[in-house]
Amino acid sequence: MQKNLLRLYPEFHEKVSVKGLYLAHQLHKLGATESPFVYANFLSSLDGRIAVEDTAQGTTHIPKHITTASDFALFMELHAQADCIITHGGYMRALGEGRLGNILQVKDKEHLAWRRNNGLQPQPAVIIASASLNFPPHNSLKEHSQSVYIATGKNADPDRVRYWQDMGYSILFAGDDQAVHGAPLIHALSGLGYKSIYLVAGPQMLDTVIREKQLSRLYLSMTHQLIGGRDFRTLLTGDMLGPEGNMMLEALYYEQDSPPGAGQFFMQFGPGAIH
Repeated sequence: MQKNLLRLYPEFHEKVSVKGLYLAHQLHKLGATESPFVYANFLSSLDGRIAVEDTAQGTTHIPKHITTASDFALFMELHAQADCIITHGGYMRALGEGRLGNILQVKDKEHLAWRRNNGLQPQPAVIIASASLNFPPHNSLKEHSQSVYIATGKNADPDRVRYWQDMGYSILFAGDDQAVHGAPLIHALSGLGYKSIYLVAGPQMLDTVIREKQLSRLYLSMTHQLIGGRDFRTLLTGDMLGPEGNMMLEALYYEQDSPPGAGQFFMQFGPGAIH
């Protein structure tokens, strides 16, 4: 059954289909090689949790009861429009251990056809950001002939750098320490010709991309549920932001009774004014 949303902003509209909602944004046309369009997408609870931690196991996960079919469908529509996606070593470790599902490829036939019809490569390139360079490769990347780059800081362990280079991976040095920083990473990806860059790398990468004024748009799904708990992850990790943290609402949609017994907002923000 096709899902419908209420559009609340900028203009009220009683019914808007979930299917095709984000594809209509044509994100692959909004950037240029010298100025890529960088967008991120997050799912949050009403009290700001994007994941909860298992301190005993040292792992994090998204509570299943806050996930919905609509959120995942829109997530994949954003994925379908990317020249490249930015993920991180923590995700690659979780993927290798079977704790998270594989989102490295576009898999839906309609999305694959959409990419072909819009002049995009069959699959997006994958950028893996990592300070430690300690994560396993994933066979699906070679199976789908994806371009893969590993991003790290200039002070990364040289032995780990050589390890990945010996395996045939290209290294992008994007930061003066061990960590990856937003501005040099986006500059490097611009140099590779990528125009639409989808950030799915977690709060640390979102923090540096916003702090260094590289984010073009933030998509945020917020489920109307309170999770609580002492150990959790939220959208950002760093020090307090100043004006670079200002965001302007561009669109707001409402889905009633999904998740069951609650509801959710789908929000779209652009960078606000910096005075």
